[in-house]
Amino acid sequence: MTLINFIKPENYMLPCLNKQLFGLECLGCGIQRASLLVFKGEFVLAFKTYPAIYTLILLALFLIFNLFIRFKYDYGIKIGLISLNVIIIVVSFLIKIIN
Repeated sequence: MTLINFIKPENYMLPCLNKQLFGLECLGCGIQRASLLVFKGEFVLAFKTYPAIYTLILLALFLIFNLFIRFKYDYGIKIGLISLNVIIIVVSFLIKIIN
């Protein structure tokens, strides 16, 4: 039995205050569920829940790696990954609102 199945992290997720107060999901709605699904190995469902999950993981790994090793074009890569994440998050949010 794994630790994720033993503790039941679904019971400890933070609620979205924007959704509770206004009835609309925010740009970050789904990131906790998607992260949990990635750890459980349900990769397709994680992507369907929050499409930017994998590019955010890539960005986080790059930022951690860049703390220890600096190279010539790291600033451009950071800006590119951040821009890609913003585009994916906004587009998926707009698709959620339209549907």
